[in-house]
Amino acid sequence: MIRKILVANRGEIAVRVMRSCREMGIQSVAVFSEADRSAMHVRYADEACFIGPSPSSESYLNIDKIMDAAVKSGADAIHPGYGFLSENAEFARRVAEAGLIFIGPSPDAILAMGDKLTARKIMMDAGVSVVPGTRDLIEDEDKLKETADSIGYPIMIKASAGGGGKGMRLVREESELVSSYRRARSEAGSAFGNDVVYMEKYIESPHHIEFQVMADEHGNTVHLFERECSVQRRHQKVIEETPSPLMTPELRAQMGEQAVAAAQSVNYVGAGTVEFLVDNDHNFYFLEMNTRLQVEHPITERVTGVDLVKVQIMVANGEELPFKQEELTQTGHAIECRIYAEDPKNNFMPSPGLIKHITEPLGLGVRTDGYVYEGYEIPIYYDPMISKLIVWAQTRGEAIERMKRALYEYKISGVKNTIPFLKRIMEAEDFASGNYDTHFIEKNPEVMEIPSDCNQECEDMALFIAYLDYTEKMKKLVSEPTENGKNESSPWKEFARRKSVLRL
Repeated sequence: MIRKILVANRGEIAVRVMRSCREMGIQSVAVFSEADRSAMHVRYADEACFIGPSPSSESYLNIDKIMDAAVKSGADAIHPGYGFLSENAEFARRVAEAGLIFIGPSPDAILAMGDKLTARKIMMDAGVSVVPGTRDLIEDEDKLKETADSIGYPIMIKASAGGGGKGMRLVREESELVSSYRRARSEAGSAFGNDVVYMEKYIESPHHIEFQVMADEHGNTVHLFERECSVQRRHQKVIEETPSPLMTPELRAQMGEQAVAAAQSVNYVGAGTVEFLVDNDHNFYFLEMNTRLQVEHPITERVTGVDLVKVQIMVANGEELPFKQEELTQTGHAIECRIYAEDPKNNFMPSPGLIKHITEPLGLGVRTDGYVYEGYEIPIYYDPMISKLIVWAQTRGEAIERMKRALYEYKISGVKNTIPFLKRIMEAEDFASGNYDTHFIEKNPEVMEIPSDCNQECEDMALFIAYLDYTEKMKKLVSEPTENGKNESSPWKEFARRKSVLRL
C-alpha cells in the first residue's frame, strides 16, 4: 500500500498531484532547487528535500539526486508529473530497481512510444491508422527523391526522437527536399542527441485531437473521450476543449477504439494520451502517444468527474480500474487556457519576475490550477507557465462566455502575461463557431493584435499614486514632533508605527 509519494516535479503539476495525495491520506514529499526554496509546492508538501542548483540539469533532471531524496525520505512511490523525467525510461527503471513504485507505465512502454518511428511500426502492426509515410529511417540522400515521390508532396520530415516542433520540416516541392532533410537531421541531433528522421504525408489543415486512456495491470483499458487541441502557436498548445466541435458519436467510437488498441499494443499501464491528426473528411491518423499525465488533463476530469491522478495512484498500487468503459460519460463542456509569463506584444518573450499582485477568478464552473502568489518571483530557469484556467458549463457557448468572464476577472501585475492574447482568441468568430484547425492563428492574424489594456494601466497608476501618498503621510506621522515637542504616544505604539513604515 502506498503511504508516501515523492513528486519529482515542481510548479502547478506538483501541487496538483499533492492535492490528490492529501485527499487519499497519502503523505507527499516535494523536491526543490535553489530557485524554488519559497515555491508553493514546497510549502504544500508534508516534507521537502533540497536537490541542488537552479538549472534543471543539476536538479529536477538529475536522476541520482531524485533517487537519493526518495530513499532518504522513505517514500514508497514516485510520481513524475509531466515534463522533466516523466517519459524517461531510465528513470522508471531506476525507480523499480530501488524497490519503489513508479506511478506511470513500464520502461518498455516508455521506450516503445518515445521513439516515433518505432511507435509508427508498432501501430501499423496493431492495425491502427497512421499517416502514410516511411516505415524505416532515412539514411541515404540518393533515395530521398524516390521516397518523397512515392509518398507525394507535400511531405513532413520528422525527427524520430522529436517533440515540440524540433527536427521537423515541411517540404512542399522537390527543390526544398535535400536542404530540409539536412536541417532536420542537424536540429534533431542537437536537440535530442539522435539525428534519425523519417518522412510522412503532410496533412493539410488537420485537427489535433487526443484521447485520454487509462489501463490497469489486470488487462482493463478504457478511454475517457477526446480533447480538441488544435489552437496552437509554434506547435505548442494554447487552448484545449472537450468535447471537440468536430466530433460525431461515430467518429468518437472509432477513434476511442483505436486509442485503446494503441495502448494495449504496448501492454500499457497507467494514464496516457494517444494523439491523432484528423482531416476535414474525418479521416484520422495516429500521431504519437504521450506516456504520462497531460497538461490539459483537468478538462477531461471536469466532464467525466474522474480524478485522473487518484486513479493513477490506485492503478500503480495494483488495484483494478474503478470503472468500465460503458460506465464513463461526458457531461457538459470544458475549456482550458494556459496562462504564461510571456509578453504577447513582444513576440511572446518570457517575462520572469516578481508577482506584485494576483487576483484569480472564482465562481461557478471555474477552476485554476496554479502555483504563484503575491510576492513570488517566477524564476528564469523553467517553463514560464503561471497557471491553467479551466471552465465548465452545460454547453459550449456558455463555456466560452464563462471563460471570457474568468479572463476578465484574472488580474496579474508585475510580469507580462498571455491573458490579453487568450481574450482575443475567445472573441474570434472562428473559435466561437468551432470552425478551426491547427492553422487557426495563421488564419486569424487579428488575435495577435493585442490592444493596450487601458483599465489595467489606469489601475496600476492609481495604485502607485496611492502607495506614494500613503508612504509620504506615514513618514510625516513618524518624523514630525507634536506641538509641545514631545511624542505623546506610548513607546510600543511608536515602535509599531516605525515598523509599519519600514515594511513599506
